[in-house]
Amino acid sequence: MNPALARLRSSLRGGLVLPNDDGYDEARAVWNAAIDRRPAAIARCADARDVQQALEVARAQNLLVAVRGGGHSFAGKAVCDSGLVIDAGPMKRVEIDRERRVARAGTGCTLGDFDAATQAVGLATTLGTAPPTGISGLTLGGGIGWLMGSFGLACDNVIGAEVVTADGRVVRASAEENPDLLWGLRGGGGNFGVVTALEYQLHPVTAVLGGAITYPVDRAADVLRAYRDVTDAAPDSLVAMSGMLPLATGPAFGVAVCWNGDPAEGERAIAPLRRLGNPLQDTVRRIPYLEIQSLLSPPPIRVSSYARSNFLAELSDGAIDVLASRAASASPIMTLFFMEHVHGRASAIGPNDSAFAYRTPGHNFAVLSMWFEPGQADAAAAHVRSFFDDMRPFLAQDVYSNYLGDEGDARVRAAYGVAWPRLVQLKRKYDPDNVFRMNQNINPSA
Repeated sequence: MNPALARLRSSLRGGLVLPNDDGYDEARAVWNAAIDRRPAAIARCADARDVQQALEVARAQNLLVAVRGGGHSFAGKAVCDSGLVIDAGPMKRVEIDRERRVARAGTGCTLGDFDAATQAVGLATTLGTAPPTGISGLTLGGGIGWLMGSFGLACDNVIGAEVVTADGRVVRASAEENPDLLWGLRGGGGNFGVVTALEYQLHPVTAVLGGAITYPVDRAADVLRAYRDVTDAAPDSLVAMSGMLPLATGPAFGVAVCWNGDPAEGERAIAPLRRLGNPLQDTVRRIPYLEIQSLLSPPPIRVSSYARSNFLAELSDGAIDVLASRAASASPIMTLFFMEHVHGRASAIGPNDSAFAYRTPGHNFAVLSMWFEPGQADAAAAHVRSFFDDMRPFLAQDVYSNYLGDEGDARVRAAYGVAWPRLVQLKRKYDPDNVFRMNQNINPSA
């Protein structure tokens, strides 16, 4: 064993996993089974001190560094070949100040961990839509979720963070301390350090009007027009997402909704979705918030996936025609697509007020294919690219960084938009050597 790694193994409060250890394959696995990388070591870090030690060894040994929270991104950048993975998985403690309505959470928490802790005291904040997702990657990239109309994105609710910087310092980012770093963490990804704890503003939420209304795929055009009507008139209390929804009886097309407010008003707001008549399924009702958080949870198995994503300039009739045609067409590869309506508080923040700069009300579009056999990878990617090309005339210039794969520097710049020049300056300050480059990278030499 490398002597430096041997010393690291003996000093970590968490643990170090090496290629010959039991559990190595499990430790290096990420959600997207298409990603198959073999790091030289995986440091399971229990606290900021563990992160400091792992980072010190990685820099001394000239090892590429990857940082893992939940390992749930399409791009799989939480793991690297031949380098050192700093795995925050053991950092799952959640502390809640009920009086201030603030939660401090270790960045190894998943959405499920965080929601369970905050809902135990009747509080919540915007996070994603799938419980296995890690809070850190989701939040640092923006954080689209069911409460974003009422409270903004996940990153908008971050009021503080503990960060281990590239030079090994533990710093706090808040409105009072290193406010420039806090600005960058609100949408700039993992470019500036290893975030070991996040502090969120919480809000009283225990139940919502939520669920999904689904129709046969040949009704997709009708459903999309109704979705457009509902979202065009949506108050902040309503967040809606539309797309292919797999049912036990086969693929369907529908709209999932979350109304955070008076249920009677919510029923009126979603009424156009019910006027279409004869749904395959209508599960919209008053439900616990935890139930809406698991509504779109992925299957509890690893699958290979490939995705492309972009914000829509508008959900025009032409875009609806393409989407409806694609929904109705048979595909040899399992392919899903969806749209997320981003509006309300998520769009009310100025484009220069956080590193998440795309604040135009509209729809985030994504298409993904999933497969189990390695030989299907090329066909799946080609199918997604073809679909994406059909939608290209209707797309904006902007893309959500959390849905990016390895798509080149131009797409990374599109993800950061008008925040890019300021982010480059921030990167030069906190990570001038680009130690943290296994991400949607902001190169300090750009």
